[in-house]
Amino acid sequence: MKGKAVVAQSGGPTAVINTSAAGVIQTALANPETFTAIYGAENGILGVLNEELYDLSREDPAEIDRLRRSPSSLLGSCRHKLKSLDKDRTDYERILDVFKAHNIRFFFYIGGNDSMDTAAKLGRLADEVDYELICIGVPKTIDNDLACTDHCPGYGSVAKFNATAVMEAGLDTLALYTHDTCTVHEVMGRNAGWIAAATALARRHDDDAPHLILLPEAPFVEEAFIEAVQKCLTDHQRCFIACGEGVKTPDGQYLGEAGGQFAKDSFGHTQLGGAANAVRAIVEQKVGIKARTNRAGTAQRVARHFASATDAAEAYLVGQKAVEAAIAGVHGKMVTLERIGDDPYECTTGLAALEDVANGEKPVPPAFISDDGFGVTEAFRRYAQPLIAGQAEVEIAPDGLPLYARLAKHMVNKRT
Repeated sequence: MKGKAVVAQSGGPTAVINTSAAGVIQTALANPETFTAIYGAENGILGVLNEELYDLSREDPAEIDRLRRSPSSLLGSCRHKLKSLDKDRTDYERILDVFKAHNIRFFFYIGGNDSMDTAAKLGRLADEVDYELICIGVPKTIDNDLACTDHCPGYGSVAKFNATAVMEAGLDTLALYTHDTCTVHEVMGRNAGWIAAATALARRHDDDAPHLILLPEAPFVEEAFIEAVQKCLTDHQRCFIACGEGVKTPDGQYLGEAGGQFAKDSFGHTQLGGAANAVRAIVEQKVGIKARTNRAGTAQRVARHFASATDAAEAYLVGQKAVEAAIAGVHGKMVTLERIGDDPYECTTGLAALEDVANGEKPVPPAFISDDGFGVTEAFRRYAQPLIAGQAEVEIAPDGLPLYARLAKHMVNKRT
């Protein structure tokens, strides 16, 4: 098949999602016999719905290459959930109308579960109406919770950032433990504790931070937590706690939500944040020591200046392999990362059905969680350590700061 392609990004940005976009764009541009043009969608699937497309082949090749070293979602992202295909086909039919008007035959969607669901349903409708369209998913999520893949591009870099932040802040707590005895470092992670777990990589010696790790997969029992903090104080005279934002009480309530109602996003997900404050209150009120909180927020997921070299290389690889799969006629699949070995670390790619990814979720397994629920096992360390390896390339401008891509975004004339 021959025709135009659209590449779009969705969901929360990462340090390497643009690297995946570069993998898609550069590989597609290198195969003009298949791809007559490659367009970007302004703000993900919303850009397709609004027919806001721009011609990536008109961009400066140097800026396209610079995407490999740039954070955030420079194509433009969104959080927009399409309605069920079985209940309302309006949006899907609109997307197909736009694709037909521009002879778009390839759709590459870089994102997480909801993005894979959108791509799967769009591909299904295209098949039903006999419109030749290839839909390929490119994995992305810092949460590392996509099913069918060993790990996700974006995770290695956020893990590296937070492990380092905990290592450094832990030294701060060590220096001032007579005054600031406890620090609670909150990390992202709604229902999966992969990011929180990764902070364990900062612990090279028994007394290093983090001393306790709170995971969404291990229900937060206040009495057990207080006992663990008190033991930590006895052993180390200080306590550094890494806390996932999605930590829950035994009855399933988000710990950070206990003090009030948070807003919902467009997917109906609770907007989290505040778990560290809840933990801090317990430490100060029930243990009786001073506690500080750290919360990196969105800075942790777009820290391209300290991205993992492994993460960046694999992010480009999945974009590249997505295009190669499309050229081979593969449809309705997401590119996966498949680990071959840990020592030495080796990883290849595979393919999984979009529906299987969309309908699955991968929590931290029990084998990776310590028996007391406040830490991780050596098996997790073996899993995560290779993913943070190396320093990704950073382009530094004369002013001393990183130089990131800027796209001109030459808009394509609307036809519908």
